[in-house]
This record gives sequence, C-alpha cells and structure tokens, in this order.
Amino acid sequence: MKINNKFRYKYFVLLPLLVTQAGLAQNQQQKLISQLKVAENLKVPTRQTLVLKVSAKGTQIYQCQAKVDNLYKLEWIFKAPQANLLDNKGQKIGKHYAGPTWEANDGSKVIGQVKSRANSPNQSAIPWLLLEAKSNEGNGIFSKVKYIQRVNTVGGKAPTTGCDITHINSQLSVSYSSNYYFYKAVP
Repeated sequence: MKINNKFRYKYFVLLPLLVTQAGLAQNQQQKLISQLKVAENLKVPTRQTLVLKVSAKGTQIYQCQAKVDNLYKLEWIFKAPQANLLDNKGQKIGKHYAGPTWEANDGSKVIGQVKSRANSPNQSAIPWLLLEAKSNEGNGIFSKVKYIQRVNTVGGKAPTTGCDITHINSQLSVSYSSNYYFYKAVP
C-alpha cells in the first residue's frame, strides 16, 4: 500500500502533538484534583501524588450508648462506615468498612487513622477528613497509599433524637456519600 506524502507528513507532524496534548490533559486533570479546595489542615504533605479518586455510597453506622463524658446521658456513637467505592463510571471497584479500611477489588487494602478534620460546608453532612495510612496490604492500587482525603460529603450525620433507654445498644444506619482521594509518596 502506498501512502501519499501529504498524509505521511500530517501523520508524523500531528502524532507528536496529539501525544503531547493527551499528556497535557492528564497533567491538567491531575493539577485540578491536586488543587482541591480544602481547609489548610486537610491538605496532604508535599511530595505526594494522587493515585485514585473514587466516590463512596453507603451508610454510617451508629449505636445508642452512654456518652463518654456523662454516663447518665445517651447518644448515637459512630461505629463504622459501610460503603461501596465507585469509579467515575459508577462501577464498583472496592469497599469501605470498619478500621477505617478501604479494600480494592484487586485485594489491596489501606487502613487509615484520622489526622485532622474540618466541618463540611454542608451543615447536614459528616466532616471532611485527612487520614494517614496506618497499614497497607497486597500489591494493588492501595498498597502504597499514604494519605486519604474524605471530601464532598453528603448526609451521614448521627441523629440527635431517638437514642433513649428503650433503644440502648441498638444500631442505626444513616445514608451518606463522599469522594475519597488516595495519595502515595513521590519516589
């Protein structure tokens, strides 16, 4: 098959431009995500790079118990999250549960601990968080995660009523959604 020179010229000139533009688009997306508007105490340390952004849909589980600072008063105490982790197409790629643990379908896990929190701009939503990895398992996407941000929360707050002596030790699930950003250290 003979390729005319005009086509060959366009192909060899345009291909590097297309590759460069694809790289720029990816860098711009990375930059936009890394410039997520969060309180100063929720920003990840320098030399971290975004590994994954997911949305979570599920519940926050609470149990009716005595308050820590006043054993004569009862309140809904947070026990654990239970949520599906979804990619940008809405496909389930993992789950989130007690620990707090994030587990990918590839078997990798990260268990975090809260480093700092800030109130959500949405008054009826659970706080935004910065978490640091306590441990990692497996060889997949979560195996090298060092920091996690929970942002854009909707719902999930504990009720302010309904926890009384007749409901002691009962559990309640409250629907929530959020975005999670996972970061690893830059080598």
